[in-house]
Formats: sequence, structure tokens, C-alpha cells
Amino acid sequence: MQKCEVLYIMYYIGIDLGTSSTKMLLLDEQGVIHAEVAHDYPLEFPQPGWSQQDPAHWWQAVKKGMPQLLKGIDAGSVAGIGVAGQMHGLVVLDESDNIIRPAILWNDGRTAKQVDYLNNVIGKDKLSKLTANIAFAGFTAPKILWMQENEPENFARIAKIMLPKDYVNYLLAGVHACDYSDASGMLLLDVEHKCWSREMLEICGVQERQMPKLFESYECIGTLKPEVAAELGLPETVKVCAGAGDNAAAAVGTGVVGQGGCNISLGTSGTVFISSKSFGVDDTNALHAFAHADGGWHLMGCMLSAASCNKWLLEDIFKTGDHAAEQAPISDDKLGRNHVFFLPYLMGERSPINDTNARGTFIGMTMDTTRADLVQAVLEGVAFAIRDSVEVARSLGITIDSSMICGGGAKSKLWKKIMANVLGAELRSPASEQGPGMGGAMLAMVTCGAYESVGAACEKLVGVCEIVKPEPELTALYEKRYQQFRKIYPAVKNLFPEIQ
Repeated sequence: MQKCEVLYIMYYIGIDLGTSSTKMLLLDEQGVIHAEVAHDYPLEFPQPGWSQQDPAHWWQAVKKGMPQLLKGIDAGSVAGIGVAGQMHGLVVLDESDNIIRPAILWNDGRTAKQVDYLNNVIGKDKLSKLTANIAFAGFTAPKILWMQENEPENFARIAKIMLPKDYVNYLLAGVHACDYSDASGMLLLDVEHKCWSREMLEICGVQERQMPKLFESYECIGTLKPEVAAELGLPETVKVCAGAGDNAAAAVGTGVVGQGGCNISLGTSGTVFISSKSFGVDDTNALHAFAHADGGWHLMGCMLSAASCNKWLLEDIFKTGDHAAEQAPISDDKLGRNHVFFLPYLMGERSPINDTNARGTFIGMTMDTTRADLVQAVLEGVAFAIRDSVEVARSLGITIDSSMICGGGAKSKLWKKIMANVLGAELRSPASEQGPGMGGAMLAMVTCGAYESVGAACEKLVGVCEIVKPEPELTALYEKRYQQFRKIYPAVKNLFPEIQ
């Protein structure tokens, strides 16, 4: 009599702690998604430019979503949880681990004075030496300085400083922990040596005992607390991994790990994420230099306006929502031959120029310039600006001849063709775009031993549905156009402060 082999499926939960909602997914070891849930929560804007949130809402979203996620599933077969989250937010706890004040979020702009102090009094060179980065309003260190100056009573009560996803991990496992990728965005971590920078902590008036313990993203920080396991309907044996910042987790979800892995995201804003096995930082700190969730490092360029440039032109200026129709007249023979250029700096720019005064600019128009020429110029301008960040990475000796590409803008075949030839790199579209939650679940798999490394999990679970290859003749045309494009901003940058 032949025995039947029973296949026992193990499940992994990925939690994407976002700014406006928490998304959760249930993944098995083969990469099949069995359930997804999402719950929204409010943001607070107590003053213009301020953005904060009650951390209690994050935990409420997790508790509300868990029974929906596990419906019809044997909860006893859940092995691990990985949380990915919005970076840079300041969460402060007192000696009893109670929340002292609402979390100050990544998109909060109250710290202009503190950023100026860090960059120009402490000095960018010193910051770069200590943390591999310079100060931005979104980072955590300026928020700590702001709190010290403006809320001294609350500042004096701080027993623990945490990031958003780490607070959720604390509630799950009872451990004050942080991973290196998320910690990199605090401006408190010595990124190269993966330890807290004692000098930066001293500059910010805090001590190392107030900081969480550091882990690699795929390391286990503990198992579920018994009372939490009972409340969530999960076994106490569920392992909680350290998790990752949202960009690093999303990179894991698209397979961007190891040496020279690259992902381009064409969302409202744009990012270039470049993974590396070795630490590196450019001379001008044009790119963020952070630790990666795979145990290595990564460089990241952030442009503030990417697909939003195209949306602005078509919907706000041309008053149409038919993006495909606007791109239809841009035939192959027009690519690389457009004489109109566009600087995509509608909201200023971060990487690599770091200029809040920069503005969107059309140049090269003549009496025979068409509507389609302007559309093409916007698509090309974003591609050229993405290349600006890629070139910084290449200057460090990183070879980038292929990249994943995702985001709403990547749904345009024309835009992907332009991007591939501007970069001279093969572009691959992931078979599934699940964002940071997918990466969180994959990290949990490594924590639980389902895969021996993050790279092995990516190799098995990340698929590609489309490949766009550069064409030598078109790449040569775009090379000439790019060299012209890169002369425009230096020629006009001094005008931008004058015209505002």
C-alpha cells in the first residue's frame, strides 16, 4: 500500500507600516500570497508643514487586520513575522514604555533650524564622516534636537528612542530593537561600521542606553509575547525578525540584493536603489549611503517629482487623463531626437543636486514645437534625472547594466524604452509588485530558516514578467542628449532663488 505524503505549508506574515495605512499579507514558502488586508489611520497636521501620528493607531491596525488575514488558515502554521515601515519617524517612550508624544514623521518639515545647525555648524563633512550622510528635515536626529529645544519636559522623559516599525516589533516581541537599514536614516548610525555613533548621540544630547539594540534585518529579535500571541490568535513560537525600512524591504521584494543590484521606482516621486556588498559614499553626499536588509549596503537617490511631472503636464496643463493617447504620437523615429528639454524639479530636488530652490523648466522650444514634444521632453527629463543619480553610483565603481523597474510610471512601455536607452541598461519588470510587505515576509522566511539567505529567497521568489533592452543606436543618440541635459541646471541654478 502506497503512503500519501502530507504537504504541510508554513506561512509568513509581512507587515507594511505606511504613512496612511498598514498593509499586511500572508505568504507561503513558495511565494504564493494567500491573503492581503489594509487598514487606514489618520495623520495630524497641528501646524503648516508639521506631520505627526499616534503610534497607537499602528498597533490597532495590526490587531484589526490579523483575524482577517488568518481567516480560513491554520494559525498554527504561521512561522514568522517581518515588519517593514516608514523611515525616519521619531517615536519616544518613557521609563514605563509609554508613548510620550505623537510620532514626528518622515515628511514633517518643522526642523529647518536644526538641519541648518547640523549641516552648517557641526558641518556636512563631519556628519558624513560620522554617519555617511548629511542632514535632511526628514531624518530623525534633527527631530531630536527640535524636541530638546521646544519640548524640554518631554525630552527629559525619554527612556527609549525608536522608529515606527520598531515600536510595532516591541509590542510584538517585547524587545527594543532596530535593524541597520532603518537606523541608517536616523543620522545617528555609523553606517560603515554598523554601530551607533557615540559622537552623534552626544551632539543630539542622548545616550546609547536610550537607543534600541541593533540587528541585521533578517535576524530574530524574539518570539511573540504570550499575551500578544493569544490576542492575535497566533502561536507563541512565531518568530519576529528585525525587519527593515520600507525602501530596503521593497528592494528585497523586487530581488535587488547583492553587488550592483538596482531598482528604479517611477512613482509620484522617484527613487534609484543600488545595492552593494561593500560600503561606499560619494564625495558630495549626493546619494544616501545606507545599510541594506541583505546584510550589505546600498546607495539611494530620491527625486521629488517623477511620474507626478507627467501627471502635472497632462492633467493640470493639458486637462486630459488619457495618458496613452498623449504618448501615441511619440513614434520610435522621434526618440533621441527631441530638441526640447525639461528639468523635472517641480518641487525642488533632492538627489543628486540637493537644491530646494530648483524649479521645473522647459528649454529649447521653437515655433514648430508640438504638444507631443513637450510630453516626450517630460518623460526624457525624468529619465535624465534618474541617470544623474545612477552616474554618481557608477563613479564609485559600481557597474549598473540592468535594473528592476516598478511604480505607476513603469506601466508605460514608451517610458521604459526611453529609460532603458538613457541609462544604457536592461530594465526588468517584476512579476508581482507587493512593496515592502513582500520584503518583510521574505525576511521572516530567512529568520525562520526557510531560506539560508536573503539572496537565496530573492532568487527563488522574485519573478520577471517583461524585459526591455537598450538599443545601441538609440542609446548613442540619448548619450548625446544627456550630455546636453546635464549642462542646463548648472547654467540656470543661480536664477531660481531670484525668481521666487
